[in-house]
Amino acid sequence: MLDFTTKFMLLHDRRLFTKQHHTIWTKVINVVFIKKYRFKEIYELSTVPYPAPIKGALVTLRLDIWNKRNFQKKTDLYIDKVSDLQGNLLKVVTFNYIPSAIKNSLMNENDENSGYKKGLEIEVLKSLGSAMNFIPVIYEPINWRTEQWGKKQINGTISGLLGEVWSARADLALGNLHYTPYHLNILDLSIPYNTECLTFLTFESKTDNSWKTLILPFKLNMWVGVLFTLLIGGFLFYAFATAHKHIEDSENSIKIIQCDNQKTKILKNKPEFNQFMNKDVTGLYLFEDIENSILYTYGMLVAVSLPKVPSGWAIRILTGWWWIYCLLVVVAYKASMTAILANPDTRITIDTLDALADSNINCGGWGEQSKEFFMTSLDKTGQRVGQKFQEVYEVDKAIDLVSKGQFAYYDNIYFLRYVKMMQNIKTYEQNVQLINGTLNDTKNGDFTLHIMSSCIINMPISLGLQKNSPLKPAVDRFLRRVIEAGLVKKWLNDVMSDTVILEEPQQIEEVKALMDLKKLYGAIVILVAGYILSILVLLIEIGYWYGVVKKDPLYDEYSLNCYYTHK
Repeated sequence: MLDFTTKFMLLHDRRLFTKQHHTIWTKVINVVFIKKYRFKEIYELSTVPYPAPIKGALVTLRLDIWNKRNFQKKTDLYIDKVSDLQGNLLKVVTFNYIPSAIKNSLMNENDENSGYKKGLEIEVLKSLGSAMNFIPVIYEPINWRTEQWGKKQINGTISGLLGEVWSARADLALGNLHYTPYHLNILDLSIPYNTECLTFLTFESKTDNSWKTLILPFKLNMWVGVLFTLLIGGFLFYAFATAHKHIEDSENSIKIIQCDNQKTKILKNKPEFNQFMNKDVTGLYLFEDIENSILYTYGMLVAVSLPKVPSGWAIRILTGWWWIYCLLVVVAYKASMTAILANPDTRITIDTLDALADSNINCGGWGEQSKEFFMTSLDKTGQRVGQKFQEVYEVDKAIDLVSKGQFAYYDNIYFLRYVKMMQNIKTYEQNVQLINGTLNDTKNGDFTLHIMSSCIINMPISLGLQKNSPLKPAVDRFLRRVIEAGLVKKWLNDVMSDTVILEEPQQIEEVKALMDLKKLYGAIVILVAGYILSILVLLIEIGYWYGVVKKDPLYDEYSLNCYYTHK
């Protein structure tokens, strides 16, 4: 309930300086104690010895003496004690996490800073240490690999990094802390020094749809339109050919050969089989049968010319316009086919929160604070994600599930880029071992890691301090200068430089689009389907020949013309 930035003046009382109250005087530092000497009208003004650490008993620091209505030294009673910490030690808790703090794997066990020499918040800490004149003592929380930020225990305490600051064992916390109510209830946060994109690490599935290459240039509605036009065009050609045949039959008469009892007679003025004798002249035989009309119409659509142009003007005009239509469709199909063969393989990704909510995969992130963020969201899509959001406390297992296409992991984009890069290196090493025969096949499917392109939220990031820490005003003041100087962006680029260098070859490789046999699987599928369909039709024809035609009473092996004329 106290505002620790207020200036206090208290009567000197030894009960205030017992060990159980020492924590108070590390936070209430703007205080003056008034002590009256017993036998003289002399008053002593003293304060806590901040920033010097309290060792054993608390001994106050004398400021001035009041005697005979006058100060002896006339000292400023409320001096600034945090801008210059006089080279004292400050305990700083952190753990290995991108981009805030990166631990050197070759660290010396006797290194007082636990091997943390690189990282965005490490650089910020060095700058603050130089400006505020303190020496940071960096250490890691107990079981930080599993606890990390920590979680609330049954007994009410907090483990991990947050627990170190909450229990006043650490003065500062470096852990990419989000500026959220959850953290503000546990500790104080500095002004945000950066804004990070929080999103999901999902899987990227490479679609093996090479067998569908021939149908990919057009969408479903386009194919329906083409097939519908094909049927309509075939019926129109058939209708015009039939009408033209009736017109010619009514105006002309031709000679027809009719077979009867193995004797041939020549009859005149019999228009019964016009197409039998005159088909090569008029060309109407191409469209006089509905099945032939459909086939020849389809042939024109795939750029196969007619063997003969029909003589009927109606059909010839329709044929001209049909060829123009076929030209447009064929050119569009070829252009789309060229683009498909020239572009890289299509990949299925999840790039929006709506797509993630509609998918059947689970998602999760570190701790209850991430789940609480989605559950309290005003967005219905965010609430749907929160309902299946799982609290993750084993990051490595979560990343393995993502690589198997079963999970989506929530974190800042810099950490996700680092994880993706490391997973790609791991996959490359496994492939090399498979080629060398030193590793069994451990492939989990055709999945690679993918970072969602849209940000869920741009989260402010701060440094952590003890609740009501007297350091906060000075930290905010110097941190603001670091931000205005542009050093945060520079240090962030330095931290992520290794990741960017390793990402560049992968990005170049993704752009490559080489033509290979796999992209022509669609043509092979169509060819095989044509072989199978042709064989089936051949077997049906053979069965029809032996089962129907040869058993017909009119069938004569030596006079097939008469049989077909009768039919």
